[in-house]
Amino acid sequence: MQQFLGLPIFVSVLLLLTGLSFVWWFYRETQHRLKNLVHLETQHLLQVQEQTNLQLQHANRTLRESEAKLSVTLSSIGDAVIATDARAIVTLLNPVAELLTGWTQAEAIGRPIDEVFHILNKETRQNAPVPVANALAHGTLQSLANHTVLVACSGIERDIADSCAPIRDTDGQIIGAVLVFRDVSQDYTVQQELRDSASLVQAILNTVVDGLITVSASTGIVEQVNPAIGLMFGYSNSELVGKSLTQLIPELDQDNRSLSYYAASAEELAAGLGREVTGRRKDASTFPLAIAVSEMRLRGQRYFTGVLRDVTARRLVEVERARLDLVLQNKNVELESARNIADSANQAKSEFLSSMSHELRSPLNAILGFAQLLELSSPPPTPTQAASVAQIVKAGWYLLELINEILDLALIESGHLSLSLEPTSLHDVLQDCEAMIAPQAEQKGIHLNFVNLQANCFIKADRTRVKQVLVNLLSNAIKYNRAGGSTEVSCKFHSSQRLRISVRDTGLGLTQAKMAQLFQPFNRLGQEASSEEGTGIGLVVSRRLVELMGGEMGVTSTVGVGSVFWFELNVAVAPQLTQDVPVADAKPVPVLPADSAIRTLLYVEDNEANMALVEQLIARRPDMRLLSAPDAMRGIALARAHQPDVILMDINLPGISGMQALKILREDPATRRIPVLALSANAMPRDIEKGLAAGFYRYITKPIRVNEFMAALDEGLMGV
Repeated sequence: MQQFLGLPIFVSVLLLLTGLSFVWWFYRETQHRLKNLVHLETQHLLQVQEQTNLQLQHANRTLRESEAKLSVTLSSIGDAVIATDARAIVTLLNPVAELLTGWTQAEAIGRPIDEVFHILNKETRQNAPVPVANALAHGTLQSLANHTVLVACSGIERDIADSCAPIRDTDGQIIGAVLVFRDVSQDYTVQQELRDSASLVQAILNTVVDGLITVSASTGIVEQVNPAIGLMFGYSNSELVGKSLTQLIPELDQDNRSLSYYAASAEELAAGLGREVTGRRKDASTFPLAIAVSEMRLRGQRYFTGVLRDVTARRLVEVERARLDLVLQNKNVELESARNIADSANQAKSEFLSSMSHELRSPLNAILGFAQLLELSSPPPTPTQAASVAQIVKAGWYLLELINEILDLALIESGHLSLSLEPTSLHDVLQDCEAMIAPQAEQKGIHLNFVNLQANCFIKADRTRVKQVLVNLLSNAIKYNRAGGSTEVSCKFHSSQRLRISVRDTGLGLTQAKMAQLFQPFNRLGQEASSEEGTGIGLVVSRRLVELMGGEMGVTSTVGVGSVFWFELNVAVAPQLTQDVPVADAKPVPVLPADSAIRTLLYVEDNEANMALVEQLIARRPDMRLLSAPDAMRGIALARAHQPDVILMDINLPGISGMQALKILREDPATRRIPVLALSANAMPRDIEKGLAAGFYRYITKPIRVNEFMAALDEGLMGV
């Protein structure tokens, strides 16, 4: 036991310990070296890892930036974008795609593309193939066919255009597809509108009667025509296209203002080459042609567009119009001559009627004046004499009525009758007519009845003329009535703006044949042999007066029952008085004081009979004395010398007229205040108006009514 392996144990132990120490040292040294190696490797690995981490961070940052840019790009572009993986499963939708499909990105991701992108053929309404499948299968760019609509999940349909491309990795392997599409509904609408507009324009061009032609400016060759050109020149449209315009209009190439001139120059054809030329048809016949040309540019090329019109008919019309103008001119000369002759004839007729009126009234004045004096004479005439005088007076006034009717008819026919239309109280007019016609009705034994008289009813009329119409109708209703018959006057509104006045009688009535002749001048309908006086113009004048006042007149009649004559006039608004007129302001009836001094009347008259009549009238007035003069100059001298209280002046006097004498008296301070009354046979309305406008105090027409004449003199004396 003291030796081990031939060595002492101690040595063996020592050797063992030394070996173990060496082993331990070697182990420690090896471990230390290994630790150093591991540390160094670890440091190296940490450095590599840090660099890798930095690279990964940079790559991640770059990726995030790229994704952000892609997201912004996809969100901002106007097109819709859908991305899928290699199995055609949706992986991305941008906002526009969300809007068009109706799917949100969250809803769509993970769904098959066919479910999200649902498209139809617009015309067949069949499902259309989604181009993603072909792009994935073939690895090529795919597009949609025309007329494709996208159906959103809400059911809204939109016309779309799209393209689909495969997505490849770095190795070129297909890993998905991207689908880009956009809404082209508005584009389709615009295109359709353009097509419709083009169709409309073409339809218009095909239907217009004017020819339309387009010609190349460089060659003068016809490029396009409308059907009217073919009809105009006798060619088909296909024959015209390709022809030179000068074959159709030869003269266009005969001067420097032709199309060739413009084609070769830079001058703009602003206002158009507009003129008349001669066209040549296919059969070589020629015709007048109006042409207007304007310039246009298409794709950098100049073209001339022309509007052509066959003016053959217009030329014929112009010739005919020139002929008619000449005829019309000759007719106008003839009409002017005829009008001058007619005007002269009317003037001559008016002057003749005025003269005849004057000449008839002057002797009538003497006849009626002296007859009235006989009625008023003292001692009074015997019954036989009184009856004779009454017949003279009646015949005289009737003759005056005939004269007035004839003058009225002449004035109406010549258009010289003047009316004063104003609001007129119908109640007052009817009361006046009743008072005027009542004696005639009583004498004939006719019952006169006025009904429906409204006090506040006004018509637009000439007061004097409407009374004339009513008196004429009433007089006829009494004259041609049966013994013991009746005449009724009634009024009623025929409309809101018209009032009808009717005069009904119980006479024999009128047949249709007689009513057809009723308003013919001088036609008395067979009453010429009767005892009733008349001329057959009263109704004619009445009807025309009513028409001149804006109304109408008519008649209904039943044989054996009677007739109803009526006329209608427009209703007028009652005149409004601004203030009540005091009773004291009313014009008093002139009454000379019983103890007044003798007044002087100067009468200027060249007719001895008229002078004698006035002398006898004044002789019955002890309060008046008469001065007389046969002409105006002596009358003026007497007026200046004697200062009469009133002057009575004839108009038609030898030397200067009564009008001129009045002017002289008015200009003389010594005579300007003397009232001057006109007494004249010039009784036309214009004569009366002219006299009053000249300054006569009153205008008295011949023949006179004695009572009215004396009242006018008293009125003049009261005005002194």
